[in-house]
This record gives sequence, structure tokens and C-alpha cells, in this order.
Amino acid sequence: MKIIGVADTTFARFDMGASAIDELNSIGTGFRILRYTVPGIKDLPVASSILFSRGCDIVIACGMPGPKPVDKASAQVASTGLMQVQLMHGKHIIEVFVHQDEAKDGKELAWLCDRRSREHARNVYLLLFDPDKLTESAGQGLRQGFEDAGSVGSGSGAYRH
Repeated sequence: MKIIGVADTTFARFDMGASAIDELNSIGTGFRILRYTVPGIKDLPVASSILFSRGCDIVIACGMPGPKPVDKASAQVASTGLMQVQLMHGKHIIEVFVHQDEAKDGKELAWLCDRRSREHARNVYLLLFDPDKLTESAGQGLRQGFEDAGSVGSGSGAYRH
């Protein structure tokens, strides 16, 4: 049985971990979930490392940076830390950050948090149980949250300028 870690924060204004867990439970079986909640996004790298040390095969790390420049810097530090933990453990951490200034109001922010968390939870499931499905979607401009960007063309054939 696979173990999926869900790391999230109390700083977030929406319970993204709950959305991710709900989505995972609705799409499949063959796993159990360990959740670890920390105060803020800069705590997510160590939370993820702890989840790996507890046997997790993959982690989804949910956080909500604030809108100020210092919050953007904190998000970058957290993201870099998450990358380091992935390399140390040789396992994926799917980062689910929703910046507070991505949405025009609280209603849209809640919608975006829920949707992005659920879409990334599906990616986590596919990485563990059906990675070929992700390969089928390569180059499609898929986005988690807002609308997909779409493909600009096929990768077959030589690029010429």
C-alpha cells in the first residue's frame, strides 16, 4: 500500500489539505494518507521531509503566500526548500501554492484553492498509480486552478526558424 503525505499550513485562509484529501479519496484506493500541518509555508520543506521519514511515497505540499513582497520572497524560499527535499529523498513533492493576490476576491480565492488542490491531488494519484496518463497529456498546456493554456503544437518534427 502506498502512503501519500499531505503537508499544509495554518497560515492559509482555506483548508487546501482537506480538498486534496477529499479528492484523493474520491478517485482511488490502494493508499493511505498522512497529514502534517505546520504554521507557514517556510515550514513545508521540513514537514515534507518528516512525512518521507514516516514512509510516504509522495507528498502534496499546500500553502498560501500572502500578497506582499516579503510573502513572495518567503514563497520562493519555501519552494527552493521543497526542491531540496525532493532531491534528498528522491521522491516527488507536488507544490500547491495559491498566492492571495491571484484572485479578485475571497470567493474566487476559495474556488481557486479548492480547484488547484484537487487537480494537483489527481496528479499525485497519477504519479503513483498511472504515470503514463501524465505522459499522454505532455505538451497540452494544462494548468491547475485557472483555465488551461492549451498546446501550441506537436513535438514531432524538427524546429526551423
